[in-house]
Amino acid sequence: MDGMKLVIGNKRYSSWSLRPWLLMTHFGIPFDEIRVPLDTPEFKPTVTKYSPSGKVPCLVDGDVHVHETLAIVEYLAELFPEKPIWPRDRAARALARALSNEMHAGFQGLRAACPMNLRRHFPFKDRGPAATMDVARIVAAWRDARARFGAGGPFLFGDFSAADAMFAPVATRLDTYSWPVAADTRAYMDAVMALPAFRAWKADADAETAILAADEVEE
Repeated sequence: MDGMKLVIGNKRYSSWSLRPWLLMTHFGIPFDEIRVPLDTPEFKPTVTKYSPSGKVPCLVDGDVHVHETLAIVEYLAELFPEKPIWPRDRAARALARALSNEMHAGFQGLRAACPMNLRRHFPFKDRGPAATMDVARIVAAWRDARARFGAGGPFLFGDFSAADAMFAPVATRLDTYSWPVAADTRAYMDAVMALPAFRAWKADADAETAILAADEVEE
């Protein structure tokens, strides 16, 4: 049987694609990458061959097609129980799942005002009350997780986990838009962006030439 395939969009812009790609690469889970350019005529007909939602990412494992990020994470956690995709401690794992679901469903203000864009840096400016409220909640959640469960390493629950993969695009957004953050938040962001897996993704993003106007904001 062929190996797993991960269908993704542009690495410069596709925050949802980054999450499972980062997780699988960090944990050494082998897969073939199928990159489909966003906002092109071929995107929808190509992606719908794999994903019933017509969106990326989608994990293909033989005849199993998993098309939502958290569903991909849970599928991988079941398939590779020896890998600490979720924290081993029950309380930590419960919080990691709760925060990951919060990330999956929320923070629309930050997403709308600050699209992921890995090849740009903007000076800080007020991006509106919704984005400001979102960042305040995110920073508080990060700080709480680190204080309760992060003593063993630089990530939210010490070692890298699915929760960090879920928040990785947020770390890049706060960096791209020069959001003023405290030293502990900056240290966490730097830890995420220093991951070899993230650096590999960023190198590919830097090599892309496509420009998506919808994700290019004015300074």
